[in-house]
Amino acid sequence: MRLLNIVSSPRGARSASIAIAQSFLAACGQAHPGLEVDTLNVWEEDLPDFDSRAIGAKYKGVSKTPLDDAETTIWARITELAGRFQQADRIVLGVPMWNFDYPYKLKQLIDLVSQRGMLFGFDGQAYSPLLSIPRALVIHVRGQSHDPAAYPASPGFAHQADYLDFWLKFIGVKDVRRLMVEHTWDALGADTIAQAKVRAAAIAREF
Repeated sequence: MRLLNIVSSPRGARSASIAIAQSFLAACGQAHPGLEVDTLNVWEEDLPDFDSRAIGAKYKGVSKTPLDDAETTIWARITELAGRFQQADRIVLGVPMWNFDYPYKLKQLIDLVSQRGMLFGFDGQAYSPLLSIPRALVIHVRGQSHDPAAYPASPGFAHQADYLDFWLKFIGVKDVRRLMVEHTWDALGADTIAQAKVRAAAIAREF
């Protein structure tokens, strides 16, 4: 089994989402001998900007127009990144919350790989997923918890998880599971992270 481990925190050893994902991966390796882990760290990968050249290459691909050298280079990199999703049997994604959303580098990865003919299809009327991945785990890590009574104007947390659920199912993940971890900044932080590691390991055994 090949597992794509997407890292979206830049904090390394200080990251709660990375620490919890590592517990998941360790337990998953014990449950699935021969497990292959492909770690895609959005802060360490060469993620090209999805700029005018990338968009130009995208539209030329749709219209079957030849790409220039710069477009060819950037499209080859996008194809390579999308290929790592195509080769995956499972996905685990650790996501710290930034400003009620996810790190911008994760969105950059999503924008790069979510291409017609790579991760999804479109026949002019309907979209269709091109992957067939049984399940994914998204580890949502939040420094605080959402208290509507204390913060009535807050957008809450659901929209972050809902979008990632939608995107993963859109590209072809059948079952998207969530592990919500809150209160990682305050006095409860150490206990919260320790408990989350145990929960992650339990999920891994049937993943």
